Amino acid sequence: MDQNNLLNYWTLEKETLISKLETSEEGLTTKESTERLKKYGLNQLAKEKRKNLFLEFLSKFLNPLVLVLFIASFISAVLKESTNFLIINLIILVSTVVDFYQEKRAENAIEKLKKKVGLKCEVLRDGAYKLIPNSEVVPGDIILIKGGDIIPADGLILEAQSLFVDQSALTGESYPQEKNNKKVVNEKAEINERENSLFMGTHVVSGKGKFLVVETGKRTEFGKLAEDLEKKRPQNEFEKGINNFGLFILRITLILVIFVFGVNVLFKHDLIESLLFSLAIAIGLAPELLPVLLTINLSRGAEKMAKKGVITKYLPAIENFGSMEILFTDKTGTLTEGKISLLGTENFGGKEDLGILEKGYLISYFQNDSKNPIERAILDSPGKFEIKKYHYVSEIPFDFERRMASIALSHQGRTDLFLQGAPEEIITRSSYYQDSGIKEIDKKAREKILSRFEELSKEGLRVVAIASRELEKKGKYFVEDEKDLCFEGFIKFEDKPKEGMAKVIEELGHLGISIKILTGDNELVSAKVCQDLGIEVGGILLGKEIQKLSEEELVAKVNKVTIFARLNPQEKERIIKAFKKQGLVTGFLGDGINDAPSLRIADVGISVDNAVDIAKETADLILLKKDLEVLRDGVIEGRKTFGNLIKYIMMGTSSDFGNMFSLAGASLFLKFLPMLPVQVILNDFLYDVTQISVPSDNVDEEFIIKPRKWNLNFIRRFMYTFGPISSLFDFLTFFVLLRLFPNNPALFQTGWFMESIATQSLIVFSIRTRKVPFFESVPGTLLILVTFSVVGFAWVIPLIPSLAGIFLFQSLPFRFYLVLISILLCYFCLVEIAKSVFYHAVDE
Repeated sequence: MDQNNLLNYWTLEKETLISKLETSEEGLTTKESTERLKKYGLNQLAKEKRKNLFLEFLSKFLNPLVLVLFIASFISAVLKESTNFLIINLIILVSTVVDFYQEKRAENAIEKLKKKVGLKCEVLRDGAYKLIPNSEVVPGDIILIKGGDIIPADGLILEAQSLFVDQSALTGESYPQEKNNKKVVNEKAEINERENSLFMGTHVVSGKGKFLVVETGKRTEFGKLAEDLEKKRPQNEFEKGINNFGLFILRITLILVIFVFGVNVLFKHDLIESLLFSLAIAIGLAPELLPVLLTINLSRGAEKMAKKGVITKYLPAIENFGSMEILFTDKTGTLTEGKISLLGTENFGGKEDLGILEKGYLISYFQNDSKNPIERAILDSPGKFEIKKYHYVSEIPFDFERRMASIALSHQGRTDLFLQGAPEEIITRSSYYQDSGIKEIDKKAREKILSRFEELSKEGLRVVAIASRELEKKGKYFVEDEKDLCFEGFIKFEDKPKEGMAKVIEELGHLGISIKILTGDNELVSAKVCQDLGIEVGGILLGKEIQKLSEEELVAKVNKVTIFARLNPQEKERIIKAFKKQGLVTGFLGDGINDAPSLRIADVGISVDNAVDIAKETADLILLKKDLEVLRDGVIEGRKTFGNLIKYIMMGTSSDFGNMFSLAGASLFLKFLPMLPVQVILNDFLYDVTQISVPSDNVDEEFIIKPRKWNLNFIRRFMYTFGPISSLFDFLTFFVLLRLFPNNPALFQTGWFMESIATQSLIVFSIRTRKVPFFESVPGTLLILVTFSVVGFAWVIPLIPSLAGIFLFQSLPFRFYLVLISILLCYFCLVEIAKSVFYHAVDE
C-alpha cells in the first residue's frame, strides 16, 4: 500500500479508497492490522514516542549541579588528588543512578495508571466490532463513532447520521460542522471544507457514523502540528512556586559561594582547595534531590490515590487537587443516584396521557445521538408503541442554546416534527396546546403550564416538555422549523439524592471545600436536592442573568451564590474564571461533551471513567466512580502528598542554609577548612539518602483539614528562623572542638562532620510537625529507620580505619560522643521552643 496514492483522499469514491488501502468493508483481519502496526507504528503523536533509555540516563549528567561536581573532580585529578577524584565521581554515579531509577519507576507507575483510563474506539476487525486502544488504530481500519467520541485518526466518512463534529482544535471554528459521506471535488479543499472527512483530535458533538482510517499518528493533520503540541503546558501555581523557590536558593548560593571563596583566599588558604571547598558548599546548599523527591512524592501520591479510586493523568495536578477550595459539580449522578426513573406523564388537564409518552418514546428511539439518562428511562418504560409505522426523515440534535431535540418522522402520508426539551424553551415556541383538541395558547394557558412546571420542580422532579407540529414535506429540517408548536404535556422523572451523600458533603466542608452547583437543569429542582442534602443555598444565579453581567460584576457576585442553573458551556467557563480571578483554587467535575471547556479552564479538571472521550482526555484526574466520597479520599491523599513535599523543602532549606552558613562563618576565624570538600560532599550525599524516605512519612490531621498552597514567603521565614538556630549549635560545636582538640584539624573536621549530619538529618522529626514529635505526632516507620541508620553509619565511619582513611577522618574519644549527644538534646529543645513561637506568630 503506497501512502502517496492517498493524497486528496476526500475526492475519491469510497470503493476506490478501500481498494487503494487494501482493505474491505469487513475491515482488516488481526494479522493485517498487526503487520500494519509494525509498518506505520503506534497511532501516537511525536511527544509520546519512547525515549532511548541510555541517552535519557546520560542526560542526567547534564544537570548543572552534577556538572559542578565534575569540575571539582577534574580539578582534583589535575592536582593528583586521586582520593577526592574517585569519591566525587562515585557520589555522582550513585546519585544519578538513584535519580534515574526513581524517575523511571514513577513514570512506569503512572503509565500503568493511565492505561486504566486510556481512550478506546470501536473498530471492525475480523468482521466484528471490538474495542481497541486508539494507539493501535492503523490505516485501513473501519471505526464506529458516536456523540462524545474523540476521533482517533484521519479518514473518510462511509456513513453519517446527523453527524456533527467539533473541529475547533484544528480550525478555530467554534461551531460544530455537520458531516456527510458525499465526495468533495476540490482537491485543494481546506479542512473546514472537507465535509466527508474526519480528523484526529476532533470530537463528535452529536449523531453517529462510520469512517475509514487513512492516516494515523504524525501523518494526520493533527500530527503535522506536533511541534506546537509538544510545547509545555502552561505552568500551574505549584510549578511556578517550585521555580521561584529554585531562583531564591540560587541567589543565596551565589552569595555564599563568592563570600566563602573570597574569605578563604584572603586568609591565604590554598587557592585550589578554597575553590573546591566553595563548590562543595554550592552543592551542599542546592536542593539537588528536589526533582527526584518531586517525582517520587507525586508518583507515590498517584499510586495511593489510585487505590482510593482516583487515576492521575498529570502529576502536578495532585497538588492542585489538595489545594482545591471550590468544587464545581453537576447534581445528576454526583449528588443524586443518577438512576433517573420515569414517574409518569401529565397533560394540560393534569391527567396521565399515554400519547405524551409515545411521542417522547419516538424522539428517544429515532434520534442518532447517544442516549442520555432521561432518554434511556423513556425507552425502558413498559409502554408498547407501534414504531414500525414511523420512518425517520431528519433530526435537529440537542444543543445547549435551544435546550431541546427534534425528530422529523413520516407516517400515514404526512410528516410530523416531535420535540422534547426544557419546558420554558418549548413553551416560548408553542402557539397551541392539546386539551381535548388543539387550542390556541393564550396568556392564561401559558401561565398555567409554567406554574405547574414550577410546582413539579419544587417537588424535586425533573420535567421535560413534549410538543409537535405537522411539517411541509422536504428532505431536511432546521431550527427555523421549531415554531408554532403544539404543547402536548410533561414527562416526569425522579432522581433521588445518594444515600450518605449529606455526610460526605459535610466532610468536604470540614476540609475547607465549598461546593457550587453548575447545572443546565432548572434552579428549583437543584434547590430541592441541596435542601435534601443539607447544602445551604446562599444564592441562585441563572444563565440568562449571567449573560447581562460584566466580568467585574460577575466576580463581585459569585461568592454569594451556591446554585448556578440553566447554564450553557460558555457560562460555566465564565463562572470558573470569576472564582480563579480571586486567587481561589478551583476544581471542576464533569463527564459530558459540554464539560470539556470547563475541565480545561479549572485548576484541576476531574472526570470519571465512563465519561465521554473528550471529557476524559481533557481532565487531569479520573475518578473510577462518580462519587464525591471517592473525590474526598483523593483530596486527602493529595494533601498528604503536598505535606510531605513541603517537609523536604522546609527541612532542606533550614538545615542546608544553617550548615552552609556555618561553613562560611567558620572560614573567617579558622586557619584550616572546617570540613574538607570530600567530607562536605559525603555529608550532603548521606543527608540526601535520608530524604528518600520523606514521601512515606505520616501527615498530621491538622495539615489535612484545610487546603494548602505553595507559600514562598512562609518557606523564606522558616529558613531565616531555623537556619540560624542550626548555625548557633554549629558554632557551639566549633567552640567545643577547638577546646578539646586545639591543634588538630582532622579531629575538628571529623567532629563537626558528625555533629552536622546528626543535626541536619535528625531535625526532620521536629520540623515535620507542629506538634511534639514522637509523643503527639508519630513519624513514618521507614523515615525513622532510614534516618537513624544513616546517622549511625556516619558516626561509625571514623571508627573503621579503611573508611576513615578514604575520607580523612580520625577516631574521636568517647567523651566527645557524650558532648555531642548533649548538644543534640539542647538543639532539639531550642527548636521546639522556636517552633512554638514561630507558628504562633504565623497564625496571627
